Amino acid sequence: MGLPIAMKTNFSKFWLKKSDSQPRGQASAAATQAKIKLTGEPQEEHRASGFFSAGDHVRFRPMAIDDLDEVMVIERRAFDFPWSAGFFRQELQVACARSILAEIDGKIVGYVLFWVLPSAIDIHNVAVHHDYRRRGIARELLRLVTDEARRQSLSRVLLEVRKSNVPAQKLYQAMGFLATGIRKRYYSDNEDAVAMTLEIDPIVAST
Repeated sequence: MGLPIAMKTNFSKFWLKKSDSQPRGQASAAATQAKIKLTGEPQEEHRASGFFSAGDHVRFRPMAIDDLDEVMVIERRAFDFPWSAGFFRQELQVACARSILAEIDGKIVGYVLFWVLPSAIDIHNVAVHHDYRRRGIARELLRLVTDEARRQSLSRVLLEVRKSNVPAQKLYQAMGFLATGIRKRYYSDNEDAVAMTLEIDPIVAST
C-alpha cells in the first residue's frame, strides 16, 4: 500500500473511474481537454521557506519538467501504483493544475499536485521522500494548499485517500479534513477510497 503520508488520485476522476496504472486512452484525453477549459491564474513561485522539526531549512517552489527524475524516485517508492513520468507531464500542462515542491539543500523531498477549480481545490497527489518523513513537510505542503484556497477565495479543499491508509487519514483529520463518503472500488486494484473535505473559512478583512 502507499506509504503513510502518500496520497494520490486520478486527475480525470470526474469522468473516469480511478486508475493509477492503466494507460490513458481517448476517453482520458477527452476528459483532459474538457478540464483544461477551467483555466486558473498562472502558477506563481512559492517563496515560502522555514525550519522544520529536524532543523532542516525547507524551500517550496512549483514543479518543473526538469524535476521529474527526482520526483519519480519518490513517486515509485511511495505508491504501489505510481504515476508515470508522462502522466506527470500531462498534469503539469493542464491550465488549472498547480504544484508545490519541497526542497532541502537543493534535493526534492516532497510534492503536492492539485487543481484550482471554480469553487474548490482538488488535491491529486502528495508524497514525501521516505528519508524525510515525520518532519512536518507533508503538513506544510497541505497548509500551503489551503493558503492557496484562501487566496483564491475558494470554499473547500477536496481529496481522496485509500481506505486502508489510516495514518494519512489521521494527518488530514488533524488538519481539519472530514470524511464525507466512500468511493467504492475507486482504485485500480478495486480498493475503496475515503473522500475527505476541508471547509475553508473566508478571510475577514480587518477594519
